[in-house]
Order: sequence, then C-alpha cells, then structure tokens
Amino acid sequence: MERMRTTEVMSHVGERIRVAGWLHSLRRMGGINFLLIRDGWGLIQAVAETEEEIAVLQPENVGVESIIVVEGLVKSEPQAPGGVELHELKIELLNPVSEIPPISLNKRKLNAQLNTLLDHAAVTNRHPLRRATLRLSAGIMAGFRDILTSRAFTEIQTPKIVAAATESGANVFQLDYFGRPAYLAQSPQFYKQIMVGVFERVFEVGPVFRAEPHDTTRHLNEYVSLDAEFGFIENHFTVMALLRDVLAHILQTLNEDYRSELELLKVEMPRMPEDVPTIHFADAQELILKLHKTDVRGEPDLSPQDERWLGAWAKQEFASDFLFVTGYPMRKRPFYTHVDPERPEYSNSFDLLFRGTELVTGGQRLHRYQDYLAALERAQLPLEPFEYYLEAFKYGMPPHGGFAIGSERLLMQLLGAQNVKLTATFPRDLNRLVP
Repeated sequence: MERMRTTEVMSHVGERIRVAGWLHSLRRMGGINFLLIRDGWGLIQAVAETEEEIAVLQPENVGVESIIVVEGLVKSEPQAPGGVELHELKIELLNPVSEIPPISLNKRKLNAQLNTLLDHAAVTNRHPLRRATLRLSAGIMAGFRDILTSRAFTEIQTPKIVAAATESGANVFQLDYFGRPAYLAQSPQFYKQIMVGVFERVFEVGPVFRAEPHDTTRHLNEYVSLDAEFGFIENHFTVMALLRDVLAHILQTLNEDYRSELELLKVEMPRMPEDVPTIHFADAQELILKLHKTDVRGEPDLSPQDERWLGAWAKQEFASDFLFVTGYPMRKRPFYTHVDPERPEYSNSFDLLFRGTELVTGGQRLHRYQDYLAALERAQLPLEPFEYYLEAFKYGMPPHGGFAIGSERLLMQLLGAQNVKLTATFPRDLNRLVP
C-alpha cells in the first residue's frame, strides 16, 4: 500500500490507507488510546481500541518523535485534526526514540526562550508553529518567483564570493581567497545590473551577508534577499509600481495557498493598496517635526523611531500598512544611485515601510559609463576593483533600476514576530554560528 500524506487522508473516508511520520503524541486512556502522527504536511489522529494495536509502542523505549508507519481505516470525525481519524490500526516501528526533546513539540504554544529555540533549531523547527512559519517563508519566495517569471524576468544566480564590496563602508566579511582578499557579497547588485544587459529583466533569490555589528530584533548577518532589476524604465516610480505588484502577488499567494499556516499562526494579513501612499524624504522629516516636535532635518536617513512614526501616520491617514519614502539624500545612497535631476542633493531612490519598519530599498541606477567614473571619483573609490562591473556600461546599458526585499524581515512584519531570528531557519547573528 502506497504511503499517503496526512493532508490527503480526508478524501479517503471508508478506505484503508497508510501514513508515516513522527509519533507526535500518544495518550493512553486505558481501553482506548489516541495517537497523533505528524508528517511533513500536517497531523492525523489514529485511535487504537485494543492494546494489541499499540503493542509495538512500548513506553519504556518508544517515546514521542519515534518514526512509525500506521495503516488504518479512515473514519470521519469532525473533532479530529483534519476532520478524520484512523481505526483498526496496524503499526510498524521504524526508528524508536526514547530521549525527551528539548522542548515540548506536541504543545500548542511555544513557551521556550529564544535562545533555547535557536540552540536546538534542528529539533524545535519541527514544532507545528515553527514549521508553519518556515512554510510561509517558502510561500513568499514562491510568490516572488511566480509573478516575476510571468512578467518575462529571468532568474539568475550570482557569486557570493566577490572581489570588492558592493556598498561603501566596512561592513563586509573578508576572507582569504587563495592568498588574495575577497569578500562575502553584501548583495547581488553589481551582477544583477550587468545581467540587465543580457536579459533586460532579472531576479534572484539568494543569501547576502552583512558584517554589521548590530544585535537588534531586526538585523541578521546572513539573510535571504529577493532581488529584482530591469531595464527601460522611466525613473524610480516605474520600479515602485513593479514592487507594489510583486508584494500584492506574494500576499495573494499566501492567502490562496497557505491558508492553514496563516490560520494556525493567527496572521493579520494586510491589504496592498492600488496606490501605495508616498512621501518625499524631506517632507517626511518636516512631518516628524510637526507631529512629534522632533527636529530630524539634516539627518541623512530615517531612524527606526522615525519609521514607526511614519508608519503610524500612513495607517491613520490612508489606512495603509505600507508607505513609500522617496528621494533619500545622495550622501546616504551608494555611488550607483541615480540623482534626482530636479533636486541634485536627493536621489531617485526609495524605501518601502511595512508596518513602520523599512522592508525594501530600491531605486533607479546610473546607466552611463561617464557618470560612473564621476560617481566613483566623488566617492573617492578606486577604479580598478570595479572595472569588470563598468565594462557593461561601456557597451550600452538602458535606464534601469530595481529593489531588494529582505525575506525574513517581510515575514517578521507579517507575523508580528518580536525578533527577525524567529523567521529564519538557522539564523546567523553576532554570536551564532550553529546550528
């Protein structure tokens, strides 16, 4: 008999079927015993009405997380997980486990401390709440890929060991590459721009590395970046329009294909407006001064508190969980950012705030070779490390731009999680290299 997934059992009432997985729980009630079997998709309840049916599950050496195969008759039971349960059981023990897990995987809530969850992630990620979180992460990536592929974007994979830092500054991980200095890539920025010259429209789902010495609830030193870059744009507003559609599709994907995970985690899903409210950086600083009597004019960036204030304003004024902030000062943006031709001190760039936290950075890039030479000179950066990158611009690049979404941060804001480490499978931070 072929093994069946737990999520498929409901459509087989009255039939004998076979499931396999982990012994999630076993309640011995004297004359009747209840088993929960967990596989990679969900839970199924099995009911043993005789001791002979569970004779193989000896309590002294078979505990929760033991690997078992259960054959049984499917009966409808509205109160059981999935609305069905198995009877008249035949149980095969594949791998007994006698040790108690580091946390209670069969409790509905996860009450363990953050460090306990992360230290034992190899096991704690099995908990239904953790698994639902990580499955939503997969849904975010699936939705991202789906919409961009449908719009004629080509998926690429770029090097993660690079010869020069993408951004200015020292927040890069340096390594010894056969006697030469190299770095872990902060982003695929240079390569995705180069590939616009090949495919016009490209995207990547991959890790990026930031050697930022932050130990906050919103920073990781390795995270999954959802990057897109495309050519023949008018300006950064063209990029913002695509980003709006991408996020709308991701949310639609989760609503349609991950409903059980959303319900289990009690997620309050946002609505993506047709027109996301937008405010210029300079106007945002004036608004903060007006509403909160805090003068942040002259600052080159928004602080986390500034972002929270702006997020609350967008929610109150526009009933929107999303807010575009455009026109960040050129002195804050990387050298490849396109200047605002009408206000040269500002850039054709943006951040998207989601529920008061920066989620996406993007904008229009420079596309003329001579402009890059001038930008590198202004930034006091040497030409030699960037020659491979600039070669693409020597031979013709269209006006182009793109954006990058932090996948774990998107999921953190979506779930209302208290720490971005809770939305990473095996997070890397200042102190954590295992598991």
